[in-house]
Amino acid sequence: MKNKRTIFFSKTLISIILMLVVLILIKSSTSFKNNFYKQVYDNNISYTYLKKLYNKYIGNTDILDNIIKTDAVFSEKLVYNDKEKYMDGVKLTVDDNYLVPLEESGIVVFIGDKEGYGNTIIVQRVDGIDEWYGNINNTNVKLYDYVKKGSVLGEANKNLYLVYKKDSNILNYEEYLK
Repeated sequence: MKNKRTIFFSKTLISIILMLVVLILIKSSTSFKNNFYKQVYDNNISYTYLKKLYNKYIGNTDILDNIIKTDAVFSEKLVYNDKEKYMDGVKLTVDDNYLVPLEESGIVVFIGDKEGYGNTIIVQRVDGIDEWYGNINNTNVKLYDYVKKGSVLGEANKNLYLVYKKDSNILNYEEYLK
């Protein structure tokens, strides 16, 4: 256990040093600052790409799971009464005040209204797929939150809309709907 903690703290220290170097470069170089801002604000940064880079150069992030143990309070699977194709995805018929569980862990990349879907939350899953959850109310997630598989995303009334996309391509929901 001591070795795992040493590795964890080493990785944390390296991450802090990298962040400080980037901040110093932003402060001292206008061209670096402009390029950095363009990459962050104008381009869509893929969470899965950043995770792959981190794993390649610093190491696997799964070490946190061995050190920090947390149990999910809510760990359910998606339950629905009926499904039918809807626009780019699927419309699921669910019970009133249905607590919507996440199908896969990921990072929240969008919260807002999407035409035809109502209040929508988009989670970029760890496998690189953007999963849209439409008609979501009473959520406690915020933009850029990391959310775990099986945890509650929010509440849906009667209908839940799901869309699966990767690299702006619409995926067949039947392959991902469990």
